[in-house]
Amino acid sequence: MSKKVRVRFAPSPTGPLHIGGVRTALFNYLFAKKNGGDFILRIEDTDQNRYVEGAEQYIIDALNWCGIPFDEGVGKEGGFGPYRQSERKTLYKKYADDLIANGKAYYAFDTSESLDAHRKEHEEKGKTFIYNWHNRLKLDNSLSLMPEEVKERLANGDDYVIRFLTPPDEKLQLQDLIRGTIQIDTNVLDDKVLFKSDGMPTYHLANIVDDHLMEISHVIRGEEWLPSLALHKQLYD
Repeated sequence: MSKKVRVRFAPSPTGPLHIGGVRTALFNYLFAKKNGGDFILRIEDTDQNRYVEGAEQYIIDALNWCGIPFDEGVGKEGGFGPYRQSERKTLYKKYADDLIANGKAYYAFDTSESLDAHRKEHEEKGKTFIYNWHNRLKLDNSLSLMPEEVKERLANGDDYVIRFLTPPDEKLQLQDLIRGTIQIDTNVLDDKVLFKSDGMPTYHLANIVDDHLMEISHVIRGEEWLPSLALHKQLYD
């Protein structure tokens, strides 16, 4: 391999490390060692509401106990830190702003109450509410509002999220080393939240920004992340 192998295990400090996480860490570690690469531990603590005191140290201790030591990460600083996402907030805001400036994302001011009402209305009709191309111009966001109103609401400190602007009518060709070629119709995807007004990114944005800046060469993850591949590929692009 021409590019140095750099893989990461990126757990959330929301509780003890479970066996599925250990399995993912082991595959990353073995792949790195086989190819003379680096195994990085990154702590993905963007969800502060679910943060558990002591969980981070438990994860580190558990990996060491299992014989899966990391080469770079919290307490083993390399040239790509910091390794806690909560300490990298300014990086994510820059990329979120870049996405908006390039027409790839937008501000959404919808309240939890209004979104819950939309979901309930759809459920009563036997439908599923999806925030995307078919209804975003009817909702409370910077695509449906005048630019002056958007500036005013931001200046007033109104709560907002930044959503990814999923393009309609595209067929994404995704490559997975296990599943092979996967084709996804963008019309079925929702406009995922990337950034919150509390200054914290969601996993989707932080994960992609960090993988890029930390020069991660391969993403080895559990299959539960396969549905997120379409969004992550678009964010990489």
